[in-house]
Amino acid sequence: MARADAADDRRFDTPKGIRRPAPPLRRSGDRDRFGRFTEWVARNMGTPWFLLGLTLFVTFWILWNTLAPPAWRFDSVELGFIALTLVLSLQASYAAPLILLAQNRQDDRDRVQIEQDRQRAERNLADTEYLAREVVALRLAVRDLASKEFIRQELRQALEELDRRDEEDAANAPS
Repeated sequence: MARADAADDRRFDTPKGIRRPAPPLRRSGDRDRFGRFTEWVARNMGTPWFLLGLTLFVTFWILWNTLAPPAWRFDSVELGFIALTLVLSLQASYAAPLILLAQNRQDDRDRVQIEQDRQRAERNLADTEYLAREVVALRLAVRDLASKEFIRQELRQALEELDRRDEEDAANAPS
């Protein structure tokens, strides 16, 4: 049952309201907290503020362990700042997988968006083809209908015919 719920959580092709509700023991806010965290990390690691903060952190670390009294130092200059190297390695070792997880989530969203765009394009194409057929049918129907000019010409001919008959009737009528 837990596997089915996990599979439903990854479904991006159904609107949120149609998905099955979360089990009562889990809070809906906890579902995607780690995913949002990975995206937050990935977004913030590529900013100038992160680089500035990291530069200030490293600068402070080096200055503290170089200029502070020996009793207060916690990383040795003689050993090449081993603790700083470990901290930066740890940061890098966590940053890469978090960025990859965020990219995977974005890929999933992009895949769903592409599918929705494809479906929308198919609907638009079907609508356009339908409208084109309707326009052609209307043109064919209008071609069979009498135009204003045709009706005017027919009315003129009818009036001329009536005028000619009136003249003939007047000429043939006994005085």
